[in-house]
Amino acid sequence: MEDDKVNVVAASLSPSRLRQTGTTPDYRFSLANERTFLAWLRTALALVAGGIAIAQFLPPLRTEGLREGIAGVLLLLGSACAVRAVLHWAACERAMRQGKDLPVSRFPTVLAILVAVGAVGLLVLVLTGTFSA
Repeated sequence: MEDDKVNVVAASLSPSRLRQTGTTPDYRFSLANERTFLAWLRTALALVAGGIAIAQFLPPLRTEGLREGIAGVLLLLGSACAVRAVLHWAACERAMRQGKDLPVSRFPTVLAILVAVGAVGLLVLVLTGTFSA
C-alpha cells in the first residue's frame, strides 16, 4: 500500500511513468479523469483567490490577526486542494490502466466540512459585527 503511494507521487511528477504501467484505458475515462482534475484545480484556485482577496481587500478587523488567519486558512486549503488534485488524478489514471477499482478518498468530505464550518464561522462574525468598521 505504501509502495503504491510512492509510485503515485512519482507518477504525478512524471506522467510518462503512467504509460509504463498496465494498458491504455478507454480515452473517454482518461478525459473524464482529467476533467475531474481540472475541477479540483478550479476549486483550489478559487480558495487561493479568496485568501488573497481577504488579505488584500478586507479592511482590518476588530480582532487582531483574524483577517490574516482567514486568508491563511483559505490559502492552505487551496494548496492542499491543488496537491490532492494531481495525486488523485495520477492514482485514478494508474488504477484505470491496471484495471483496478478507482481509489476512494475522504478529501472531498473533509474539504466540504471545512468549508461549511468556515462559512458558519464567517456568518457568526458577520452577525456579531466583527466585519463592520
